[in-house]
Amino acid sequence: MPAGFAKRRQVLKGMGSVAALPVALRLASGAVVQAPSTAPPAARWPKPIGSPVLDSLRPVIEGSRDVSTDLARISEVAGWMAYEELPLPEFALPLGVGDDPPQGIDFTLVADSIDFAFTDFATNVKFQVDYAGRHWSDSDAMFACLKRALDAGIPVLDGSYLAKVTPEDLRRIFRGNIEMPMAEERAAVMREVGGVLNQRYGGRFSNFVKSCSPRCYDNGKGLVEKLVAEFPRFRDVSLYNGHEVKFYKLPQLGVWMLYSTLRSSGAFKLEDPGRMTAFADYIVPAALRLMKILRYSPALDTAIEQHNIVTRDSTQEIEIRAHTLYATALLAEEINRLRPPELQIIIPQVDARLWTHYHTTFWPHHLTRTIMY
Repeated sequence: MPAGFAKRRQVLKGMGSVAALPVALRLASGAVVQAPSTAPPAARWPKPIGSPVLDSLRPVIEGSRDVSTDLARISEVAGWMAYEELPLPEFALPLGVGDDPPQGIDFTLVADSIDFAFTDFATNVKFQVDYAGRHWSDSDAMFACLKRALDAGIPVLDGSYLAKVTPEDLRRIFRGNIEMPMAEERAAVMREVGGVLNQRYGGRFSNFVKSCSPRCYDNGKGLVEKLVAEFPRFRDVSLYNGHEVKFYKLPQLGVWMLYSTLRSSGAFKLEDPGRMTAFADYIVPAALRLMKILRYSPALDTAIEQHNIVTRDSTQEIEIRAHTLYATALLAEEINRLRPPELQIIIPQVDARLWTHYHTTFWPHHLTRTIMY
């Protein structure tokens, strides 16, 4: 792979092939093909992994009207995916950023805080940019623009700069084929993040990481829970029929990217990566839908095919995201049932397998205007 940026979640150590082996196994519970919608089978629940995200999903899975998970299809997909390599991803930071671990931490979490909405909602055109002799698209283009800004002496990793950034500043930083979508919202996020960093952590995310336990969750001291508690932009929760549903897409993803980038050097330690779920975005549910693991109502199918907006916090949007996390948890479980002990995986490895294979697909995904993914 050439030097420079790697894709945000690109696996540098080859993923297994997509070839589907002709193996069809029943779930351990004996679940069979889902019955008609008038009499769905009782939901099978994944084994607890100590995740407040996974634990919050049950009301959605049991009450869904527009999205369902085909349990038998999970078994079929696991029957061939289990024999792929499915390595832990190793991310690469751009052009030497990761050579300095504190700067790598700052870069990763600043980028993670604005890692949303790269498609123009009116035209369906993705944000793209040319930099360092390569062409970059969507989130990769954002990473490229941040590195370009650093090269130009713009202190985009410093809380003092972030706390004062304007939409006009971001339009200059993110020069590309189109105007970066949701520039106003991104500027507001960066100001909020910069304010917290200045007040508590000397303007740097690397200082925030030093203040945390090396765990996702640790009685309020863990990385994921502190991101959620201290930075409002990371409080990715929704209400579904009165129940609070936790998704934590970006806080989990930021921690996962730090782990995947810096663990081999020892610059970042994480003791409980197995407590993370998948990262509920646009691409992973599209992959699951293409694999016929997720099934949508005709109304939701039509909305997605016609590129209509699925409103943030609507029951449809919450159900898409909740079933994405539920299905990937069960898929990881089924894969592990078929693999030997030394090849067991965690849920984010399933997420990486789906995202890396499908993030450039033209298969339509739902569109939601949100700062959470």
